[in-house]
Amino acid sequence: MKSILSQLQQQVEKAIALAYGSSSLSLPEITQSTQAHFGHYQCNNALKIAKELRLSPRDVAANLIAHWERPIEMIASLEVAGPGFINISLTPSFLARRVEGILQDVRLGVELPLKKEKVIVEFSSPNIAKELHVGHLRSTIIGDALARLFEFLGYDVLRLNHIGDWGTQFGMLIVYMQEVAPAVLEGKEETDLITLMKWYQASKKRFDEDEGFKKRSQLQVVKLQSTDVASLNAWRIICKISSKAFQEIYTLLDVKLEERGESFYNADLPVVIKELEEKKLLSISDGAKCLFLEGFVGREGTALPMIVQKSDGGYNYDTTDLAAIRHRIRTEKAERIIYVTDAGQSLHFAMLFKAAELAGYLDPKKTRVDHVPFGVVLGPDGKKFKTRSGQTEKLLDLLLEAVAQSKKIMQERLPELSEAELVQAATILGIDAVKYADLSCHRIKDYSFSYERMLKFEGNTAAFLLYAYVRIQGIKRKVGKDPSSSLGKIPIHLEHPSEIALALHLCQFPEYLEAMSKELLPNRLCDYLYELAEKFHAFFRDCRVEGAAEEASRLLLCEATSRILAQGLKILGLKTLEKM
Repeated sequence: MKSILSQLQQQVEKAIALAYGSSSLSLPEITQSTQAHFGHYQCNNALKIAKELRLSPRDVAANLIAHWERPIEMIASLEVAGPGFINISLTPSFLARRVEGILQDVRLGVELPLKKEKVIVEFSSPNIAKELHVGHLRSTIIGDALARLFEFLGYDVLRLNHIGDWGTQFGMLIVYMQEVAPAVLEGKEETDLITLMKWYQASKKRFDEDEGFKKRSQLQVVKLQSTDVASLNAWRIICKISSKAFQEIYTLLDVKLEERGESFYNADLPVVIKELEEKKLLSISDGAKCLFLEGFVGREGTALPMIVQKSDGGYNYDTTDLAAIRHRIRTEKAERIIYVTDAGQSLHFAMLFKAAELAGYLDPKKTRVDHVPFGVVLGPDGKKFKTRSGQTEKLLDLLLEAVAQSKKIMQERLPELSEAELVQAATILGIDAVKYADLSCHRIKDYSFSYERMLKFEGNTAAFLLYAYVRIQGIKRKVGKDPSSSLGKIPIHLEHPSEIALALHLCQFPEYLEAMSKELLPNRLCDYLYELAEKFHAFFRDCRVEGAAEEASRLLLCEATSRILAQGLKILGLKTLEKM
């Protein structure tokens, strides 16, 4: 079904055409009202039209209302307010029918797109031989939430994990492991990522201090790039060790990704250079092949080079990213590409998108590309989140600590749970709390990590939302009736202001999803769900359900709230609980 917002937009567009002879005079400007006494929606078109035609805004607003062909069952009133706003109030019966429609629709009133576009979301993207740390948290869960959103909206989504699995570091690591752990490279012994990281750190130290080791490492890189069988086998074993450790965290976070490392694009790198040369886009600077892009300058005002081939003939991540965007558009046929990385890479992606346009890979009219930047995670001291020893916090340790603290909370609240049930509930609450604390913040901003705050049952937290969901399950158990059995038999009736406010908010679910898809801000959905939980608690406070004359109608309101809460949480990557 069409969203309420889209229906109102069509109505005001038609009213403008009827009143002033042109629907193009001003695009429909309808927003949700910020306060109940302003109605449910507000139309702001009269002010712009009045300015263009040099008329009184209030007269224009009155004229639009006069030409507004409004369905009687939908619009309760249209009123001119302030300097020329039109306040729109909907009828309770219209909202009631919408909620009934939501309950009868597996998609909860959210329309499928006219065209099933291909959307690629690149997120997480750790480096081989390094552990996931708290810095990877935001990319992973923001990217997952966006991928889940577009999947629910009905798009063809490819989730890519652009692993750092190629480069000089592998030459260093292979040569070092040939000395200290040859059996691991031969597949005769196993090891873990922690040990691999120690070997990597030791190999880096040797590379910086030992010229002989450095030379052997560089030769090893050449062998790897030349697809030497032994070198490739060693590289695959190293990648496998890392991927296994990554997957442990992805499983805990319930995140699914297709791993496609930098190595995937190796064969395309010389092709990219050739195509750039054919278009005469490259310049030589200190022996390196560079792109100089208009509008990009360094601190001293000098042109900023985008190096695509180093003076020694090697390639870098700029080259790989150009090859990747080329492949995603030409081969994958992506119509939207979303890169989720920290804000520090904003310049890189701005240059990448410009270079891809010049190269002819990217046509902004056919493919939308977005860099989705985010701030850093801070500790209680307001500085970058670290362990007590000053090291970067390992993501696995952080998640397991959240689960451990959640277990204590759940043990106190539900002492009757078995150990297995307790572990399951604690894992859901702990992981939900970490995810929601991050996603509920505007992603551009830094935020302070606090177990205490994120596990509270009050305020904008996962626990607060889960409690609203759990309370509904409790109501259903207490009443002992399946609300769905009343669908189509007993109509929803809305009378109390708290009922109307809850129903309106339920009907606005598609509008918030559309806003999130445009702005790529998960906190928009978090804000919606928090407000939904608050409105439900107000409804529960004001409107008796069990034993009331309106029991069946109010149970249906509860059921609609339950379903939208669950779906909204699922889009954010959160799971629900039946008891808390």
